[in-house]
Amino acid sequence: MLNRRVTLRDEVPEDKAFLYRLYASTREAEMNMVPWPQEQKDEFLKMQFELQTAHYRQHFADASFQIIFCDGDDAGRLCVHRTRHEIRVVDIALLPEFRNAGIATKLLNELADEGGITGRKITMHVLRESPALRLYQRLGFTVTEDKGVYLFVEWNPSAVPKNAVGEEVSANL
Repeated sequence: MLNRRVTLRDEVPEDKAFLYRLYASTREAEMNMVPWPQEQKDEFLKMQFELQTAHYRQHFADASFQIIFCDGDDAGRLCVHRTRHEIRVVDIALLPEFRNAGIATKLLNELADEGGITGRKITMHVLRESPALRLYQRLGFTVTEDKGVYLFVEWNPSAVPKNAVGEEVSANL
């Protein structure tokens, strides 16, 4: 159970250095396998970070881009794009020291509550090899499309269990 205080605030331009450090942390295992000098790895990661940032801002301009705090410390990022029919998790990432602490579960449960109330599914792309895939599956996300390197997963509020009189037992994942 999460016994830590998790809060969110909108991203600001001053968060760029933190967001780059966060992005680089998500690519660390991959970069450890590449026989490049550290300087070349850093340049590659900076380029990829800038491309990802531009892509998110272009394709999800009206999304909420937020910094995740855990007990007041910068812990990660949550980017969510809401439409009439779905809640798309564009990005959820945590620094290594905050992973496996229940933070993502808490945030996804909050999105499930919102999805359950509004009747919207929650969707996201996840790397096929990501350890987070097990978390998403445990929370009730199902793979709906194989996109090669990525899997498209969704959580559907209509799959929430009902009791004998048809009331939802829980909207939580």
